Amino acid sequence: MTHPLWSSTRQGRGVMRALPWTIAVAGLLVWEGAVHVGALPVLLFPAPTVIGSTFVRHALSGSLLTDVGFTLSRWGVGLMIGAIAGIAVGVLMGWSARVRTVMEPFVAAVHPLPKSSLLPLLLVLMGVGDGPRVVLVALAAFFPMLISTMTSVATIDTVHLEAAYNYGARGKQLLTHVILPASLPGIMGGMRIALNSALTIAITAELLTSRNGLGARIWMAWQTFRTVNLYVALAAIGLLGLSANALLGLLSRYAMPWTGITQPDLDE
Repeated sequence: MTHPLWSSTRQGRGVMRALPWTIAVAGLLVWEGAVHVGALPVLLFPAPTVIGSTFVRHALSGSLLTDVGFTLSRWGVGLMIGAIAGIAVGVLMGWSARVRTVMEPFVAAVHPLPKSSLLPLLLVLMGVGDGPRVVLVALAAFFPMLISTMTSVATIDTVHLEAAYNYGARGKQLLTHVILPASLPGIMGGMRIALNSALTIAITAELLTSRNGLGARIWMAWQTFRTVNLYVALAAIGLLGLSANALLGLLSRYAMPWTGITQPDLDE
């Protein structure tokens, strides 16, 4: 039989999960009503129903999905390259104090640079095309993954390492059975930051240099002052971010089942 406290806690979590959607729907209804009564200018704030119908029309015509595909390809490839490289370098820096001492000045110097400021240099070095945009996205993903992985590896409890060492774990076994599993929560946290940073940079790069993708769609909507199309592009970006973060949450629960909540929160 379910304990009353646990039951109320689950109900409370259900309410909390529904709360953001309730607020969003309420906000859209207020927006819609304000447009209809003339409290908001239609040119700057089109009604949500108009934005929604335009979104569906552009999606069905294929033009919106084509731009989403271009953005997804640049975002996905750059994110994969940056994440893999960040994890690899982060493990080395977290495990070896010598590597960390050598690499930290470079990380401290390059990490604060606005990634979009590197785009002109990348265009000079690599030419016009998707290459500079993908590299820029990879850089945006690289540093969050590096820092989160390095911190996670460097702070692993030495008791776990000593126990594994005493049982004969060496090299690859130590890496795959102790270091990576112990660092996984931190790596997943870094992945969430990297995912969103990479999407932001992907859109920025398209705004500046591309003729396709959601960033280019935003730029074209601004140039022609078609604010409905601007909102449609922003809605598509929001849906991409929401979907990617939800997918990452599912992946995290699958990869780290021990982090799942099986007991009521003590503060409830």
